[in-house]
Amino acid sequence: MTTALYEIETSEADDGTMIPAEGIWTPEGKDAADNGFVVHRGLYVAGIEAHNDDSPNPVAFVLLGRHRWADVIEGAAAYMDRVYGWRNLHLYPGDDPSALTPRIPRAVHTFGVFLKHPHPDHPCGCEWEDTWRVVWAPSSEPGAIPITAMRHPAAPVTAAGVPDPDQGAPAAWAP
Repeated sequence: MTTALYEIETSEADDGTMIPAEGIWTPEGKDAADNGFVVHRGLYVAGIEAHNDDSPNPVAFVLLGRHRWADVIEGAAAYMDRVYGWRNLHLYPGDDPSALTPRIPRAVHTFGVFLKHPHPDHPCGCEWEDTWRVVWAPSSEPGAIPITAMRHPAAPVTAAGVPDPDQGAPAAWAP
């Protein structure tokens, strides 16, 4: 987690002007569901991958808005069930069931900015076309929205990069 401002990536157009490679996106309604969010009892939940990992499994879950820890666990389990057909949050699909992780990490209330690649006005046709990422940000950052986040129990603590209130991150533990 960094408190530095995020930067929207840019690229140079043929005429030398800089164009945004990503645009700020607010996931909501059908657009959120069309972009990987699962709707469970009114909660919008998505799994996010590690930035430097080729694993197809989520290292963390994000839910739009503020939610109780128990609701985050239920939403994350629903996401794993719908996307992977696997209801157990302690494992990744295909893991050895004897290697259960005994605890589910705590959820945090924080803020983030969703960036969608490419910028809607400048399609690029690259492999990242129409993908999104979340950048943790202070609540005062333009485009920042409230998020509840939790690391996947099977993911290494450092893989998810979920803000940690005990380390001074702009976040609070979810009740």
